[in-house]
Amino acid sequence: MAFAYQNPSTHTFVPELWDAELLTQFDPLLVWASPIVSNNKYEGDIRKQGDVVHINSLLRPTVGDYKLPDGMTSQRPETVDQKLPITEAKYLQVLIEDAERVQLTGNGLDSPINQQMIRSLAREADTFMGNVIAKGATALPDVRAGAANTPQALFSAILDMMLTLDDNDVPDGRYVVVSPRVKRYLIEHPAIANAGAYGEGGVTANGVVARLAGFTVLSTTAMPKGVDMVAGHSEFATYASQFSGFREGQSEKYRADFIDTLHVYGGKIVRYPGLDIKKADNTFDESKPTKGIVKVAVEWAA
Repeated sequence: MAFAYQNPSTHTFVPELWDAELLTQFDPLLVWASPIVSNNKYEGDIRKQGDVVHINSLLRPTVGDYKLPDGMTSQRPETVDQKLPITEAKYLQVLIEDAERVQLTGNGLDSPINQQMIRSLAREADTFMGNVIAKGATALPDVRAGAANTPQALFSAILDMMLTLDDNDVPDGRYVVVSPRVKRYLIEHPAIANAGAYGEGGVTANGVVARLAGFTVLSTTAMPKGVDMVAGHSEFATYASQFSGFREGQSEKYRADFIDTLHVYGGKIVRYPGLDIKKADNTFDESKPTKGIVKVAVEWAA
């Protein structure tokens, strides 16, 4: 589909080409909303703020003892409904003084001002998802970090989080997100500093610090208030996101053309039969924290 443009001389400008470029530049800036921490399998057909995505969970059937002459008792499949509301709507709009020049020089979204706007969108989405995850996580005892034992205390806290997730049968492929202050001391511990010997070292996209002991260790400045470390699995949090595509037109305020896009998204904690409490109306009790994500606060030494 080709958009009609206000100025006939700029007919070679094609806004649709910017969609994939925006997603490419947007996704590596995410931590909480990245596929490492949140799945996006329920995005479905999102179009606008207020849409609702339905997630059905199938209850596990009961195994019976086969005895004669009792025979077998049939069970009907039973599902539990969860709703993922698309609550957020954020926009990005840029003004172009000379659309033809921008198109021909290939600047696109690479200009400094556009990069900052993309970062602002990513920050909004990531902060939102971090708050959703932290609010639904199970709180473990606070960690006391003394002046002499801080690296070991923080590393031991990760092992305690690992044990809790093990006890709840949370599968492999786990993450732990830490604040920059935790990262500063954690990388002094040999298991992190020498991550190449334990797992996989090196900083990569999405804030990854290292991979070891079954965890992908990430760090972000977008930590929820009162939380220093969060560990879990992406199956227990879902993030649904959709860019509505670009519009273009003539600015009413300036002698310039505008290009904008709308970003709608939502997130929630995903519940599972056997781990979470089912209510009589065939929904889960979402007031309770999930067992698939745990969080810790650190008491720092003065």
